[in-house]
Amino acid sequence: MTEVIDPITLSVLAGRMEQIADEMDATLFRAAFNPIIAEAHDASHGIYHPTTGDTLVQGKSGLPIFVGVMSFAVKAAIDKAAEYGDPADGDIYIFNDAHLGGTHLNDMRLVRPYFHDGKPFCFLGSVGHWHDLGGGVPGNYNPAATDAFQEAFVLPPVRLARAGVIQTDIVDILMRNTRLPQSAEGDLNGQLGALDLGVKRLDELLAEYGADTVRAALDALQDRAETLMRSELSDLPDGRWEATDFLDNDGITDTPLPINVALEIKGDQMILDFTGTAERCAGPVNIALPTAVATAYVAIKHIFPTLPANAGLMRPIDVVVPETSLLSAPFPAPVGGYTETILRMIDVIFAAASQAAPKRCVANAYGTINALSIAGKRENGQPWVMFSFYGGGHGGSSESDGLNHGNAPISTATIPPMEILEAAYPVVFRQWALRPNSAGVGTHRGGMGAIYEIELLEKSATAFLFGERGRFPPKGSAGGGEAAMNVFSYEQDDGWHQPPMASKMVGIQLRRGQSLRLETPGGGGYGPASERDPAAVARDVAMSLISPEAATETYGPAWTEVST
Repeated sequence: MTEVIDPITLSVLAGRMEQIADEMDATLFRAAFNPIIAEAHDASHGIYHPTTGDTLVQGKSGLPIFVGVMSFAVKAAIDKAAEYGDPADGDIYIFNDAHLGGTHLNDMRLVRPYFHDGKPFCFLGSVGHWHDLGGGVPGNYNPAATDAFQEAFVLPPVRLARAGVIQTDIVDILMRNTRLPQSAEGDLNGQLGALDLGVKRLDELLAEYGADTVRAALDALQDRAETLMRSELSDLPDGRWEATDFLDNDGITDTPLPINVALEIKGDQMILDFTGTAERCAGPVNIALPTAVATAYVAIKHIFPTLPANAGLMRPIDVVVPETSLLSAPFPAPVGGYTETILRMIDVIFAAASQAAPKRCVANAYGTINALSIAGKRENGQPWVMFSFYGGGHGGSSESDGLNHGNAPISTATIPPMEILEAAYPVVFRQWALRPNSAGVGTHRGGMGAIYEIELLEKSATAFLFGERGRFPPKGSAGGGEAAMNVFSYEQDDGWHQPPMASKMVGIQLRRGQSLRLETPGGGGYGPASERDPAAVARDVAMSLISPEAATETYGPAWTEVST
């Protein structure tokens, strides 16, 4: 019989378990070698159900997208353990197969069963974005890939450790399949350290409260999340609302790809139906089904931000994904650009939900991480790979303007600081600034995009860009305006050029002194521009966020009468 747990104990245990996951996050962030984990925090840790793999607890510092996909990853490890026989205490499974565990091949997953009284009590998971895992493009964001093998080395679930003993042959294979083995080994050891810490903290927790009480708390937290989600849905009107947006292209064929959703609410249930989305494509903007389901979770968590982050939240929500669409691509379809596709999924979910509950949703954010890789060799022959992602504006809301130069709404990651990138790689940032006139207008304008200009200091290098929003701007909400589109330029001997496919390009050859420039989108505006406070317009003009000419054209001349 399940133990009944009192509210105070439940609250204390919820905090304690979240702290375990948070501390695992912090352990990896401190230990990781590559800045995508150490500085940008592109990683996550959590506690998962011993048989279903469902997310029970996730750290608050990791990426929200991993809440959903890691449950698929843990289930893949559970299934692999069943093939081997029952898991042993100290086993650790490792893999990066995105079609089983979601996201893309850079995200290396480690899954470890936690034992109590000789039986698996739960699983601990660690996932982090490794800097490079082979493939055709350094950094692995290959916009020209037509299968997974052109993106990175593919590792299925295998045992990295058997009963506590690391299998060095697995480590040797991994290190042989990366351009940056020192970075990869440091990240691997950081993840192992985080898992060790998780085991230690769970030992302490169960010793203090007992396994039955902790298990009851985990069950109760999921039930509570479900109850709260049903209550929130019941407060919204019944109905069906649709939204469509587009990806620029798939990097292979220059044809727009629609992402469509129909959001339906019936009492305390919701359906998200992606019928009408583009069919599977040749290029790497496909995503695997686990990623699509996890993205729906992330969007829902944004719309209902106060609800707990566990699997119970999604029990009242049915996610319908057509088997032949680019949102359900089987192996070995390329999925390296998953970030761009899930950002568009979030945009259309927000757009549909805003028709049912306008005040709950923000306008579109900038909608692309602009994955930019620059790679080459130093004068001593040592290879270097600078991979990073870049910020833009967030959408305006019913309460405020959008955030200027924020990170994508799929994550709580931070944009790696300019100083870190310049210290680690032979580049210099000639510009890192807000982009004027990039925000969508509205009662509450969108946030500003950014301008980054990066000059190469080494003799030569090759650059690769995987972006979006070069042809379809971020949309406004409740009458707000569209934001500026993404613009990428690169310098050659005969001047500046832009990619034929607007937002994607491979093999850009650079010489010392030549630069790349990203002008990222802003966020969409919220509400009619005619209702914006003239003082707010005057303030934006004074801060050079909008030009006087654009302010007058968009908002009228009233702002000129305001003293700033």
